[in-house]
Amino acid sequence: MPYIQFTEEQKQVANNVELAEFLRMRGETLERAGREYKLIYTDSGGKHDSITMSGNRWFDHKAQTGGGAIKFMQYFYGMNFVDAVQSLLGYSVEPQLHSPPHKAETAEKKQEFKLPEVNSDMHRVYAYLIKQRHISPEIITHFAKAHTLYEDKEHHNVVFVGLDEKRVPRQASKRSATTYGNSFRMTVGGSDTRYSFGHFGASNKLYVFEAPIDMLSFITLYPDNWQEHSYITLNGVYEHPLIGALETHENLRQIYFCTDNDEGGIDGYERLRDILLDKGYTDIHRCVPEYKDWNEQLKALSGEDVLPAVPHFRKNKYYEIAESLRELTFNPYGFMNELRKAYRNGDNTFMTELAITGSVFYLQQTAYNSDFKGLCAKLRKEYRAYTDKGRIEQKRRDMSNIFKAVESDFRQTARTREQSVQTAKLLYQLADSAIRVEVEECHIAHEQELNEEQEVETEAVLAFG
Repeated sequence: MPYIQFTEEQKQVANNVELAEFLRMRGETLERAGREYKLIYTDSGGKHDSITMSGNRWFDHKAQTGGGAIKFMQYFYGMNFVDAVQSLLGYSVEPQLHSPPHKAETAEKKQEFKLPEVNSDMHRVYAYLIKQRHISPEIITHFAKAHTLYEDKEHHNVVFVGLDEKRVPRQASKRSATTYGNSFRMTVGGSDTRYSFGHFGASNKLYVFEAPIDMLSFITLYPDNWQEHSYITLNGVYEHPLIGALETHENLRQIYFCTDNDEGGIDGYERLRDILLDKGYTDIHRCVPEYKDWNEQLKALSGEDVLPAVPHFRKNKYYEIAESLRELTFNPYGFMNELRKAYRNGDNTFMTELAITGSVFYLQQTAYNSDFKGLCAKLRKEYRAYTDKGRIEQKRRDMSNIFKAVESDFRQTARTREQSVQTAKLLYQLADSAIRVEVEECHIAHEQELNEEQEVETEAVLAFG
């Protein structure tokens, strides 16, 4: 691709494109969440809504990364810089001398938070939650009396209310109570995302859920003395309600994550666990439903067909590769040639084995007590699937950059203890990067197989009616 020299103004205009409107034009699905928008997309792990945006700014709450419009195009679509800027500018890269750049962030008038009007009864909500969701009537009544669960007057949706420390409503979400068609969920405009639907008891236990239905299902499954404990929902896997609850309830020290048994739920748990560990919380546990989520678990007791758990492909594949690595014999004279050959041939697993073997060798030169199995275990322990969301092109570029750094490092003629440590670190980073590329390649092949199987099933249905 020929190099395109963008003007500073063009780059500024591109980076300040209002993302929500731009993405709608590309056919993406967005959902209003207070003063922000959530990007709704689906991949092999299911449906996701972890990316929020306002104006030209975005943030992925799972991967803990964000930025402006250009970075979003690179991150989400795997574009290079030139393609990202061209896409955002639209049809032309000519200087736009008369187009003043937008402000860094689009100023939006703060929307007033107002609860939907309450219906005179809760017949439809009770029918939906009991018959369709199998929630205990006593549990529904408890939250109805607490004025945190009700039926709205206009559309007869279920409304879940989040209260602040003074029990003033600050947040609310709506969910359709229909028994047919597609379900509907949204956050009420003007909601303060630091608060969410929940219950706070006197014990030190806090149970954390993705959504209100999950929380009500869990309490229905485990009703003994439930009011003594605390429960909150995150409206996905956002950390704001969790951090707020812990900061305002000092008794909460024992935390149980009850997120879904799928890729999003597993990633959410691990990311939130790491956030809490950084804040000094150590008594952290994971409660895993046997099926996809806690409502599926509840439905299974009634003999209904349920959604199964969804294995985390990337995490499981990374662990599988790291556990299968073979220790090689280190040859300092032919090492770099072998590494180059593996890199050129795209033999990521063999390159990983070479890199770990080399890393162990150079660590041992510095009197570090390290071995091959120990470094493989370190790879597994340090891997965070929630940060491993980039496209294959970006992962290959990352591996290429680390490989070049290793090549440059091996041009040294003399090597101090500090340089040997640096060499070991670079080789360890190369091993991790090579596994990530291999995992992504396996993931792409897996997706293709699933698509082919689905096409065959569809053809069979069409052929035989």
